[in-house]
Amino acid sequence: MNEHLTMAAGVDAAGVWAAALGTGGAFVLLIVVVWQIAATWRARMLAARDQQYRELAVKYAQLLEDNVELHRRSVEELTQARQSIAAMEKMMREID
Repeated sequence: MNEHLTMAAGVDAAGVWAAALGTGGAFVLLIVVVWQIAATWRARMLAARDQQYRELAVKYAQLLEDNVELHRRSVEELTQARQSIAAMEKMMREID
């Protein structure tokens, strides 16, 4: 009878170890899967942010070109206004 209990206890201990290893393995697998999902999500977010920065840079370049064109026009109009004022001053001096 004592041998039967020893055999049953030995089988039971092996079953406990197997269950513990199986449970531990399942948790490790679950942790790895969650970790990989988080890493993939992070990589996608970084790629999306990089794309947004590129779009922002393109938009900034276009706005800068528009601003340069507006500045050129303003300088041109100011030059024309100065020339007109100088011509009017010259005419007024000649009249006096």
